[in-house]
Amino acid sequence: MTEGNRSDEVPARIRDQRRIGMSGGLFVSALLRETGLKLTREQIDQLQTMHMEAYEQQVHSVKPLPGAAELLSELGARGVPWAIATSGYARTARLALGMLDLPEDTPMITRDMVRRAKPDPDLFLAGAALVRVDPRHAMVVGDSVWDLLAARRAGALGIGLLSGGYGRDELERAGAFRVYADPADMLNRLDEIGVRFD
Repeated sequence: MTEGNRSDEVPARIRDQRRIGMSGGLFVSALLRETGLKLTREQIDQLQTMHMEAYEQQVHSVKPLPGAAELLSELGARGVPWAIATSGYARTARLALGMLDLPEDTPMITRDMVRRAKPDPDLFLAGAALVRVDPRHAMVVGDSVWDLLAARRAGALGIGLLSGGYGRDELERAGAFRVYADPADMLNRLDEIGVRFD
């Protein structure tokens, strides 16, 4: 930031985008701190329910990132175990399976299955356990600093994607070993992270 460019002068839309990938609880805490509002637990729960309902109404406009389905298919073809781990709740996260042409039994860990969400490592530790991989031998692909902080805390190798609004330098500072434009870019360069045919 330059002199005179304080965080309260940054538009709320940009500040909020920087929190995508953060747990809902931490997001609400930051929002309350910045606005000075006080909400009861019931109001916070209602806010999260309203968010899920709004997402469900807009889900038809959500599209997978370029190469996402192809990347997952290629990993499967190469015998690489993988799981989806998301801070979203199962109610909305499972909607993504159809978008990616994935079956209902796709390995997935959602917020309602773990004690804490990102930047805590719980999602990624549970995902590694689900596919029976030691977290120290796992890779986490994410597009936010929250993903990469959680990957570091889990002991996994972090791979960054530029699709979340963060720059390469931010993702690398948060722990990304490599950064790619999107899943299609990563798919074309799997050799850089040691994925091979066996």
